[in-house]
Amino acid sequence: MLDAGWTEYPPESRTCHSAPRFYFTRDHTCGGDPCLTALRVSADASAADAQYGGLRDLLAAEWQSLTPMRGKMTGEPLKLNDRQRDVVKWNCSAGPGLLTRYAPGDFIVWLRLQPENEKSSRLDLGLLRKPQNDSDIGEGHESWVPLIKNVSSLEIRYFDPQLNVWVDRWSNASRLPRLVKLTVGRPEAAVPWEAIIPLGRTPY
Repeated sequence: MLDAGWTEYPPESRTCHSAPRFYFTRDHTCGGDPCLTALRVSADASAADAQYGGLRDLLAAEWQSLTPMRGKMTGEPLKLNDRQRDVVKWNCSAGPGLLTRYAPGDFIVWLRLQPENEKSSRLDLGLLRKPQNDSDIGEGHESWVPLIKNVSSLEIRYFDPQLNVWVDRWSNASRLPRLVKLTVGRPEAAVPWEAIIPLGRTPY
């Protein structure tokens, strides 16, 4: 749970579920017959696109604000029960990466998959947050923020400009990868969602 005194972003901004709703409108002035003047359809596919678009924008804003020495980004490939469950970790203060404006101090943040609850096999994609100066071992001061519900896998790749290749592990915390590629498996879609996020605003 969050410590008292933290001010969270409102739910519509701290989750990736803010899909627009669309409606039919009809004009009854065309010869007495209803005329369709606006047609915008709210569909599950559109809602999913909005979720993942929000995730991409959130991570781009956060990762582009990092500096190599302070961000200390690292990433590890992980596979459990034939599911890719990669993890990326970085350091930050209050802002997009914490989804709260006024959290005091610096924090460690993980982007990862986590079961929906102790009894569920469904996985959620979200952020795990913990104060950097927290000496407690365990989950005492950790807080979990789910961003997208019910995903099947998470694969993360890092583009190393020195090697000019994509790698599945980022272990040099003193520098940042130039690009990060996310591939998220979705149970309801045959094709996974992919995004390449530049960590510099003008990637080469």
